[in-house]
Amino acid sequence: MNIVVTPKKLAGTITVPPSKSISHRELICAALADGKSIIHNISPSEDIRATCRVLREFGARIECAEPAADGDALSVEVTGGLKRIVGARTVDCGESGSTLRFLIPVSLLTGGEITFTGRGRLAERPLKPYLRLFEEHRISCRKGAASLPLTVQGPLTVGTYELAGNVSSQFFTGLLLALPLVHGDSLLRSTTEMESASYVGITLDVLRRHGVEAECERVGTYRIRGGQHYMPGEYRVEGDYSQAAFWFAAGAVGSNLKIQGLSQDSRQGDKAIIPLIRTLGGQIEVSGAAVTALPGRMGGGTIDVADCPDLVPPLAVLAACSRGVTQIARAGRARLKECDRLHAMATELNRLGAMVEEKEDALIIEGQKRLQGGRVSAWKDHRVAMALAVAAQCCDEPVIIEDAGCVCKSYPRFWRDFQSLGGIIAKEGRKA
Repeated sequence: MNIVVTPKKLAGTITVPPSKSISHRELICAALADGKSIIHNISPSEDIRATCRVLREFGARIECAEPAADGDALSVEVTGGLKRIVGARTVDCGESGSTLRFLIPVSLLTGGEITFTGRGRLAERPLKPYLRLFEEHRISCRKGAASLPLTVQGPLTVGTYELAGNVSSQFFTGLLLALPLVHGDSLLRSTTEMESASYVGITLDVLRRHGVEAECERVGTYRIRGGQHYMPGEYRVEGDYSQAAFWFAAGAVGSNLKIQGLSQDSRQGDKAIIPLIRTLGGQIEVSGAAVTALPGRMGGGTIDVADCPDLVPPLAVLAACSRGVTQIARAGRARLKECDRLHAMATELNRLGAMVEEKEDALIIEGQKRLQGGRVSAWKDHRVAMALAVAAQCCDEPVIIEDAGCVCKSYPRFWRDFQSLGGIIAKEGRKA
């Protein structure tokens, strides 16, 4: 689906969807508990559906009512309990890296031979930290030339697990979810500087809510007591700062935009969007669960995104529409997402008339007073699509975004919310 966005400043009030990062973790913990849990405020995005699909294969019963409108958040009832799998089984992770990396260690608890498959760029995303660990711990594992399909079979055993912390924190989360169920204590330790440590902090918080403890001795080192049990209960997922970042950017380059549904006590690393916008000179006002982004005279600067690589797309748009030169630094891991986001954002913003220079692990962006508009590609990446929609506010001509439907991966109601803020869109070939 190609979308034509007519340049217009967005304004108004929006409630952000629930955190996708927390939703994955809550669903998995509920599925590992003996008993029934209810999780409120879950977005039926493609990634979350992938996690539910695999958890059902592992024995969980997951039920939810259809939302009132497509993409609306819903409540999910999970009856947990891993089942013993005899023989081989294939599970489909869609395009969700979280589903894949979180559930590989969990699959080792089922006893079955589990083959993980996926679509899109998921087969290219790195799994080497797991592969090396599995060899060290004598866990059966085989794959082809790409990362997927990957076939593994347990048992998962206790011990010391050492892996690099500068590839993805998702490997740490996967082991933190599974190792508490193994009889015996384990140590999980990063062999490098730990990046995106805030995501592991989210994992530890969700574990505690479900009655499971893992001790963080220091960032990158975690002691896990074995033989624990996940507790069922009733939980609510907070709003998503990763998705809110696009509305913060929209307000900063557009008109006053109030974002609701966020927790000011959140452990989400992408909460860093607020101080980062302020670093560029943007105006952000915080009042309880509402945050308002206002247009301001933004200048350049250097922004370090080592702990929040998902913020690269909205920050690149902000920089392109600001004054001065901005460097988005330590951004190399953005190349390992649904697409190479450094290359994608440099390519597509330049097509719109921006001045973006791509470095190995950085973007150097010289801000422009206005962009031109034109035809761009979303690279089948939800965050690239949303960023380009925000950039259309700063263009003189309409922006045609190819593959704009990919926002359903994380934010199914994005285009509906975009219109509710005054955005003018139409499918290509139709009038707005």
